[in-house]
Amino acid sequence: MLYFLYKVFPELKQPKSRTLALLLAISLCLSLVMSGCVRDQDLQTTPINSQGQPAKPVEINLVSFSVTRAAYANIIPLFQQQWQQQQNQEVRFRLSTAGSNTQAQAVVNGLPADVVHLSLALDINRIQKAGLIKRGWEQKLPNQSIITRTVGAIVTRPNNPKNIQTWSDLGNPGVSVITADPKTSGIGRWNFLALWGSVTQSGGTQAQALDFVTKVYRNVSVLTKDAREATDIFFRRRQGDVLINYENELRLADQEGMAKDTYFLIPQVNISIDNPIAVVDKYVDRRGTRQVAEAFVKFLYSLEAQREFAKVGFRPFNPTLVSEFSHQYPPIQKLFTIQALGGWANLQRKFFQDGGIFDQIQARHRVP
Repeated sequence: MLYFLYKVFPELKQPKSRTLALLLAISLCLSLVMSGCVRDQDLQTTPINSQGQPAKPVEINLVSFSVTRAAYANIIPLFQQQWQQQQNQEVRFRLSTAGSNTQAQAVVNGLPADVVHLSLALDINRIQKAGLIKRGWEQKLPNQSIITRTVGAIVTRPNNPKNIQTWSDLGNPGVSVITADPKTSGIGRWNFLALWGSVTQSGGTQAQALDFVTKVYRNVSVLTKDAREATDIFFRRRQGDVLINYENELRLADQEGMAKDTYFLIPQVNISIDNPIAVVDKYVDRRGTRQVAEAFVKFLYSLEAQREFAKVGFRPFNPTLVSEFSHQYPPIQKLFTIQALGGWANLQRKFFQDGGIFDQIQARHRVP
């Protein structure tokens, strides 16, 4: 440092000036040290991840079926707050909601979903068959990867003018029914199978089930693309005498004031509508989002997140929440499952593939 000062200021070589030169050198050294300390302190205020590097925001693409938007509006901020506190990283979400069948096809066609929460396992299996999700996805998460659960429900106009009490009344002459299309919507398939199972799971034959379901679809005035559109047509556009939909969708409509004075009923022979979730392996690995996506899915099973699902109409399966929400979700006398009807692979071929029973029923109602 003294050498530097003598080069810049030659006059400091004089004996009388050497003390001044020494003081200047000490002062400069202290300044450099203090400057270095300030810079280190400033760096410590920058968020860093576990590797010691500043954590960049990460974006998750969540693809779900139409009636989950209200739940995720409450759940996503809870996860974002938790992740920020634990990992010092911002998580941004892109939420896409539509009919389950439509969403599955979009993912197969290239929509880069990190997480899919769909109405039925059949749709996630389609994504798996396209090579985007690894086999055995059902065993990777608790509860066979079922994350939400609901049942079929019926709502009528105020004072129930058509005297609808259960599924069997939907086939009566003069009843206009609104339901979703099984070709595009998960709830459309669940509704069809609830109607079919209400006969076969109560001792009726396949022929009797076909006759009954045919009568109901003869009364269907509008087949909507998804559950949300069905709700909109019935409540906002005032079409139809009866709406068949998810219980959670109708409870949410009631919370939002749309279902005022309507007659709401849960048939006591009903189907367990089990909605699965999965991480889309190919896309999370390509996008580098696996860690956050898996953490988010794990969070959805937490008591905190499951409570939010229950608040907007999904039936809880956590024992603590079953007790907590028992007043809102009374048990159903006879609740049957997809497995009781033969499993999704068989049901898809029998009822919903091109030329299947649903298409045959529709063809009988078309005007030549």
